[in-house]
Amino acid sequence: MKTLVDYSSINSLPEIWSITAQKFGDIVALHDPHSKPEVLLTYTQLLEKIQQFAAGLQACGVKSEAKVALFSDNSPRWFIADQGIIMAGAANAVRSSTAEREELLYILSDSDSTSLVVENLSTLKKVRSQLDDLPIEFVVLLSDETPNPDETLKILNFNQLLELGAKHTLTPVRQTKETLATLIYTSGTTGKPKGVMLSHGNILHQVVNLITVLQLEPGDRVLSILPSWHSYERSGEYFILSRGCTQVYTNIRSFKNDLKEFKPDHMIGVPRLWESLYEAIQKQFREQPPSKQKLVNFFLGISERYVIARRIAQGLHLENLNPSGGERLMANITAILLAPLHALGDRLVYQKIRQATGGKVKTLISGGGALAMHLDTFYEIINVPLLVGYGLTETSPVTNARTLKHNLRGSAGKPIPGTEIRIVDPDTRQTLSPMQKGLVLIRGPQVMQGYYKKPEATAKAIDPEGWFDSGDLGMLTPANDLVLTGRAKDTIVLSNGENIEPQPIEDACIRSPYVSQIMLVGQDQKALGALIVPNLEALAQWAQSQQLNLTFPDPSASRDEIVRSDLYSKSVRELFRQELNREVKNRPGYRPDDQIKVFELILEPFSVENGTMTQTLKVKRPVVAERYRDMIDGMFEK
Repeated sequence: MKTLVDYSSINSLPEIWSITAQKFGDIVALHDPHSKPEVLLTYTQLLEKIQQFAAGLQACGVKSEAKVALFSDNSPRWFIADQGIIMAGAANAVRSSTAEREELLYILSDSDSTSLVVENLSTLKKVRSQLDDLPIEFVVLLSDETPNPDETLKILNFNQLLELGAKHTLTPVRQTKETLATLIYTSGTTGKPKGVMLSHGNILHQVVNLITVLQLEPGDRVLSILPSWHSYERSGEYFILSRGCTQVYTNIRSFKNDLKEFKPDHMIGVPRLWESLYEAIQKQFREQPPSKQKLVNFFLGISERYVIARRIAQGLHLENLNPSGGERLMANITAILLAPLHALGDRLVYQKIRQATGGKVKTLISGGGALAMHLDTFYEIINVPLLVGYGLTETSPVTNARTLKHNLRGSAGKPIPGTEIRIVDPDTRQTLSPMQKGLVLIRGPQVMQGYYKKPEATAKAIDPEGWFDSGDLGMLTPANDLVLTGRAKDTIVLSNGENIEPQPIEDACIRSPYVSQIMLVGQDQKALGALIVPNLEALAQWAQSQQLNLTFPDPSASRDEIVRSDLYSKSVRELFRQELNREVKNRPGYRPDDQIKVFELILEPFSVENGTMTQTLKVKRPVVAERYRDMIDGMFEK
């Protein structure tokens, strides 16, 4: 039986936790199986710890509307600290503890923080030498480590702060929907990050309205893997916990095992996560005997025809949104004829794949970047419901989302309640008609208050009528679904004047089993080029099947060793050329200018660790372009 909770009348985030403690008291709210010891906190216990943390901060001198920096990563203690800071009446400035020292110091200074909460002593050590030059009054460690007794700065660990808070009475602080709740610094690829000001009202809009997208039951398990401080995961966590769910923490290393062990009902992730799961499944297929591979590919081919026919019959096929009566009839007949074979494929193949996700998934939510169409289709085939949302840090973040009842694959869905979307000509700012591509503008209660202490940047991003310039390119369908086509600043302009959106072409290319990652280049060139991270395991299997005695370099090999290796042999280069040509030409909307004429192979994957991806696993194009500048220039000189 559903427990409906109405949050529309509350004015601040801390009010949520008193309500959840009353409604869902004994249900486990936060479960971290990877911490030592394991952490299990009920909703009653969560409220108590948030209150103690808030009272402890007040006892240390934190005043209403103060700024508190929070540099830490996913854990129940992060959540307690986050909401404890806000319950104390302050706003927090958040960032990962793994961020570069200079970035953390910039945020500390720019945010005007007067106190600091850090993950551990190691994080504190990063910034300690500069704290005496900043107005930091005290530091809280989220670990149990003992601060140095000779330390001149006041430092408490997590339990010391809670003990202090237990001895003090929490002073309620009046907060409204206009009160600043947090500063989230954009992880810009160039220039200094900007502090996005999100109010209680901005974030509460998400808590109240995401129920139209995701139906949750108290006690549902939600696996959490994204950075908690990021707006996408953060608003998601507030929402799922407001509904009485159990959040289970996982990480990249444990993710696949935790899917099987904890059997989640829901999960929030980014496209790269669903892609890695898909790649793991494809790897298992490739390891099967040829006869079994042939059977699996037969069923996948039949099922793809089946789901596309079903989409057309339902008017939910992006390439044919308004099918005629005859087209619907033919699609219906096709779906009916293919349904028995699809069902057989489900029993023999897809059911086993679902077990790898725990077998209980009600919904996967994808956001933080474009989802390749082949992934959308694959998850539809195996009957794992995958929804896609869209938004930015500046919009708290969700503005659009698909739903189970209206799941238009390839789109980002309709605007959520209270949200308006306009598509305008990037130059004239004139509103465009449905299915015309242009710049995406957003207006709604979730749009930020502005960039902290940057009025000029705010005025550039939000016009006098309240429309936020997303920097994204897209179009609206006649039914008001948003279809994204790329980033305005990512557009590659060839020397013939053609504008190329790289993302859709990259999404097509990673369908190849030999392409692990790819980034298009070619600004001001005659044709497109690409940097490709190859899948060495798939390449080795291909070489074996071709009876080629090829050896591939170790990922740590030098550039000269890579070029001299079999990775640069004529047969391998020709394989990649054929793969790229096929996948690019097979994608919807193909044009001759989309062809990738030149490419280079690199062995170091794009990653957060090496600075080439954001925390939500989007490639930092300017960073990659600069890192491989000589290689890119060289490929176009050939």
